[in-house]
Amino acid sequence: MPIHEFCCNKCSTEFEELVFRESDPVNCPDCGSDRVAKLMSACKFKTGGPIVSGSPTASAPSSGGSSPCSGCSGGNCSTC
Repeated sequence: MPIHEFCCNKCSTEFEELVFRESDPVNCPDCGSDRVAKLMSACKFKTGGPIVSGSPTASAPSSGGSSPCSGCSGGNCSTC
C-alpha cells in the first residue's frame, strides 16, 4: 500500500495518507492546509519471522507504545 507520512507546514501535525499518485492532493486532517511535506519513513517488511527494518537480520521492536520517543517516529525503540 502506498501509505506516506506527512507533516503539515502550517500546524506541524504529523499524519499518514494513502497516496496513489504524486499528483494527488494531500491536505492536513487537522487544519485542512495543503502546505504539507512528505517525511522519510523507515521501511518495515515481514519475511515470515520477526518484523524487520532495513535488513533481513535486524529485528524491530513492537509499536505498542502510545507515543513515539523523542529520538525517532517508530514508537518504542531499544536505542532510546
